[in-house]
Amino acid sequence: MATTATEIRESIINVLSDIADASDLESLKDDVPFRDQLELDSMDMLDVVLGLRKLYQLPIPEADYPQLQTMNSTIEYLLPLLNK
Repeated sequence: MATTATEIRESIINVLSDIADASDLESLKDDVPFRDQLELDSMDMLDVVLGLRKLYQLPIPEADYPQLQTMNSTIEYLLPLLNK
């Protein structure tokens, strides 16, 4: 069964909700880095990556971490991997 961009977005928000104390994660801007919107530090971003790895049982190499900075880039990164 294929995974949609909407499903991935919801999963990302769930992962972020465990890390960030943002009041309204649903209003995240898709093209602005999570760090800028949610005041995340580098350890928080690592927790985001690890949360996604655990959730989807996917290897995400450290070299790919920069692709997981915004909602759009994270969805674009995960979508093809989850629909192989």
